[in-house]
Amino acid sequence: MGKTWHPEHFVCTHCQEEIGSRNFFERDGQPYCEKDYHNLFSPRCYYCNGPILDKVVTALDRTWHPEHFFCAQCGAFFGPEGFHEKDGKAYCRKDYFDMFAPKCGGCARAILENYISALNTLWHPECFVCRECFTPFINGSFFEHDGQPYCEVHYHERRGSLCSGCQKPITGRCITAMGKKFHPEHFVCAFCLKQLNKGTFKEQNDKPYCQNCFLKLFC
Repeated sequence: MGKTWHPEHFVCTHCQEEIGSRNFFERDGQPYCEKDYHNLFSPRCYYCNGPILDKVVTALDRTWHPEHFFCAQCGAFFGPEGFHEKDGKAYCRKDYFDMFAPKCGGCARAILENYISALNTLWHPECFVCRECFTPFINGSFFEHDGQPYCEVHYHERRGSLCSGCQKPITGRCITAMGKKFHPEHFVCAFCLKQLNKGTFKEQNDKPYCQNCFLKLFC
């Protein structure tokens, strides 16, 4: 320090203990013992509030001991991919996206890249399929039922509007009989296949018959 001292007068400016042959640090022309210098002037770790004596991590406008800078959720140290910040906290990539990324309406996992926006939610492209048969939608055309996407066949199946005769959707005129629905041209006698009219048929074993076939077969 460019000065001479009596040994008993060469003391730490802060604690006033004699420095003697111990290591010391100088600041503003004043000597400090090693402990007090670090407590007073070294950067402090945001996690433990202890002085940082060696390596330091600077992140989120704060300083950290390297061993105290880890994911706020799982406690893992950060790899080459670094970290993601949310509300002043550092998270690993997995936990950040699990906790804060939008979730897919199909699989409920985080959406990281491409997505489809439909039915007031977001979807992975591979998850936006019919909820019944898992078939992708051609040209993006789909039907909605209870907030879920369906192909045309399973949409009508859910709504009870599939023809019981041909198993295809009914979009026009409809005959309701035996607790089922039919295209008019598919409501036919189970034996002679003659087209029937509602109210002019006989039922046997959950099948419709015309008057003549019913009498011939069951009477």
